[in-house]
Amino acid sequence: MTERLYYQDCYLREFRARVIETDGNRVYLDRTAFYPTSGGQPFDLGSLGGVAVREVIDEEDRIAHLLEAPLVSTEVQGLIDWTRRYDHMQQHTGQHLLSAVLEELFKIRTVSFHLGVDVSTIDVDAPSLSAEQIERAEERCAEVIAQARPVQITFEDASTTLELRKASERTGTLRIVSIDKLDRSACGGTHVNTTAEIGMVLTGKTEKIRGITRLEFVCGNRALRRARADYRLLAAIGRTLSVPPEQGPELISGLIEKNKSLEKTTQRLATELARREGKELYLAATPDADGIRRLIQRGPIDDALRARAQAFITGEKAVFLAICDQPPSLLLAASADSGIHAGDRIKAAVAAAHGRGGGNQQLGQGSVPDAAALAGAEALLR
Repeated sequence: MTERLYYQDCYLREFRARVIETDGNRVYLDRTAFYPTSGGQPFDLGSLGGVAVREVIDEEDRIAHLLEAPLVSTEVQGLIDWTRRYDHMQQHTGQHLLSAVLEELFKIRTVSFHLGVDVSTIDVDAPSLSAEQIERAEERCAEVIAQARPVQITFEDASTTLELRKASERTGTLRIVSIDKLDRSACGGTHVNTTAEIGMVLTGKTEKIRGITRLEFVCGNRALRRARADYRLLAAIGRTLSVPPEQGPELISGLIEKNKSLEKTTQRLATELARREGKELYLAATPDADGIRRLIQRGPIDDALRARAQAFITGEKAVFLAICDQPPSLLLAASADSGIHAGDRIKAAVAAAHGRGGGNQQLGQGSVPDAAALAGAEALLR
């Protein structure tokens, strides 16, 4: 059994331990301060005997340390990556605080927790969270943080432990993490000593997932970095738009609406131009021996090309064939008096080239697997 030193002292950065078993790069110690992935909190990093620790795994009675290389010593010194550990402590205690506040203010229960690399999340048993609820929760968290309330770790018998925020199904001795006069939770994670060390709880976006709500948040130094990055981004946007940062969203919204209007106008003008081109191309085409004016164009099959094709076949006895290399596809348009059923011709040509397609009498479109198949289908349609 591995003695878990972090249970008693979350601030322990160095320790000595005896190697009791090794299996290649997998090492087991008699005692460790390394936290294994558990309860939504990721594992610690650091080193054992000067060898980097890449992962720490909870195997119930013992903890496995996966190292960068095998160990040669039977006794080792362990060093914890303190920057990573303390960050996890801030996020995890911040989660306890945020979850307790949501329950205190709105009777909203936390279902699960995940501590991520950039942001952390809690899933709460509510179909949604309003902006007002989230803001009130942030303000209440700030109040408790400013009060520097003690965060204590105790060990209590499960049969006598009362007033836990979330009931535990474990028996025997429970490790209880308490925020003074606010929260008591069974938890095996690492935590700071007072709420002041959380620094700040800053929430992010929400997402609805199967009837519950996922809320993003960051704490401590992460929250400071996020707030700084957000401010710099808003300031940069303001400079680009030549307006104060607070006026940026309104101006951007106006620019987006203007751009949508311009896109509609551009599309309308492009369609009108394509129709005019289609008619001009029809007049410039020379009828063949059957009196049919034919035109072949290569390029993307888009709205402009379709408009050009349909305008071309408004003339008498007209056939328009479009060929696109990427993706391999074809479009055939035929006037009603041409004697050609565009949809049937396309369907037959692409089917022979192992493609798919179809359409009506005047317009057909299809696709084929590759360039060779495209050449074959094109030959059948010419």
